[in-house]
Amino acid sequence: MESLQTVGSPALWGGFIAFVIAMLALDLGVFHRKAHAVGFKEALGWSTVWISLALVFNAGLWWKFGGGPAVEFLTGYLIEKSLSVDNIFVFVVIFSALRIPALYQHRVLFWGILSALVLRAIMIFAGVAMLERFHWLIYVFGAFLILTGLKLFFQRNKEDHPEDGWMMKMARRTIPSTPRFDGHHFFTVENGRKLATPLLMALILVEASDILFALDSIPAIFAVTRDPFIVFTSNIFAILGLRSLFFLLAGAVEKFSYLKVGLSGVLVFVGTKMAIIDFVKIHPAVSLGVIAGLLGVSIVASLIKSRNTPPHAPVTPGAEPLAKPSET
Repeated sequence: MESLQTVGSPALWGGFIAFVIAMLALDLGVFHRKAHAVGFKEALGWSTVWISLALVFNAGLWWKFGGGPAVEFLTGYLIEKSLSVDNIFVFVVIFSALRIPALYQHRVLFWGILSALVLRAIMIFAGVAMLERFHWLIYVFGAFLILTGLKLFFQRNKEDHPEDGWMMKMARRTIPSTPRFDGHHFFTVENGRKLATPLLMALILVEASDILFALDSIPAIFAVTRDPFIVFTSNIFAILGLRSLFFLLAGAVEKFSYLKVGLSGVLVFVGTKMAIIDFVKIHPAVSLGVIAGLLGVSIVASLIKSRNTPPHAPVTPGAEPLAKPSET
């Protein structure tokens, strides 16, 4: 069994965590202090910022530690970024089903992704520790990813209805709630009772969906590297850019009809790589090329199909509220 090696010194860990905290504070405290609907230009700008920061960080890894860690980070980031796109499909369904106004969607995603950062960190360190102690789990992870990829392929046309799932049914039974919105608040008071608004229900579904997607994405990156710093930073950069990517693509998710085929191919590939890791060594650069190729072909094929398909009414990422929000 290989010994665990990491490029992350205490100073790098501290600096990166401080950077994440500062960016989150800047996001919520300055740019989104007042609730507003995020438009295409704003989403494009923030997406460019997050991708640029990830590439600058990648260049820093290359300069400091060489090509190996840099290629591992870029491959891991591409895997996490591509798999996070699948989250967007689910987020669109959640906001549409619960009729969350575009005005409040950023607030739900912010707190959902903030909790996802903590959960991902716990799952990453637990996964690294488990693989170090029980090496045979890598074969379990590999088989799980292969089965997940095949399931995604065969169920690619199945519609998601998270609002009807067991998580939402349990939440509605245990948490007193109301269909009425109260501005951007997660709770409101009606007849002296404190009730959850639809925003809290949307937040619960967003967090639950992220946990489910993490079960795929975190084992997938272990096929590339087991360096906890590389795994953590690539995950976090992908998650931090998820909100802006949602607002950028939410109105066009139907155009990417073959994306799930590409994602299923990525999962099968990385699962196979994990399953044969002790017998066949695949260079990180080869993995990067295969993953980029699978995603690139699926995106191009999707755009060609959408161009040749007659237009129809798009799926809206949010609808008007059930009742007029009260002033707060």
